[in-house]
Amino acid sequence: MAATDKALAGLRQMIASGELGPGAKFPPEPELCDHLGVSRSSLREAARSLAALGVIESRHGSGTYVSALDPAEIISRFSLSVELIPLEGVLQLMEVRRVLESHATAAAAARQDPDLADRLSDILDRLEATTDATAIQQLDAEFHGTICMAGGNPTVTALCDVIRGRGGHYRIFEPGEEFDAIKQTSDRGHRAILAAIARRDPAAAATAASAHIAQTELWLRALRPEPQPDLPDA
Repeated sequence: MAATDKALAGLRQMIASGELGPGAKFPPEPELCDHLGVSRSSLREAARSLAALGVIESRHGSGTYVSALDPAEIISRFSLSVELIPLEGVLQLMEVRRVLESHATAAAAARQDPDLADRLSDILDRLEATTDATAIQQLDAEFHGTICMAGGNPTVTALCDVIRGRGGHYRIFEPGEEFDAIKQTSDRGHRAILAAIARRDPAAAATAASAHIAQTELWLRALRPEPQPDLPDA
């Protein structure tokens, strides 16, 4: 085992076993190196890897700590890897999203905040009124994200956001002969979801969400668009 791998395995073991729980401060570096049997450079490289995953954090002038190990926060870091997945892999992830978002939509219908239906209706009014591909993408994400948050499970919301973020790079709402049909079908799917939520019908809400996402999967399989990732400004 490489020295960095040994250090990483040791740190993971200390956290996974509860020896160092959420928010705990790591022992001084020399002590930790002796405990794990690794060099300082290997320890620091392993620590950087865990920091990138949101597992540990450095506090200036204080030391290194285990993070809160919040699952939603850790899952959000998956986007760094998920954004590299090609279309065939995204289609597999869409199946996962279909299951998770159906559950979240059912939960949102059951737990409905008093103003949820009105907020969703406002989003759909703006979505249906535009033909701009970028605006459609943003409003679609806002609609589904609002529902997931209303479902009450931040971890499910984070995972759906990660999947939706990569799926959104394969854009189906681009100008072309299929645009009107796709847009109209998508709008009807959104309205079916909203209607079920407004009726507080969890079963119908789950069915509508599943059907809507399954339709998106079919379009992706049929159109096979090229990815258009959002690149950072130069």
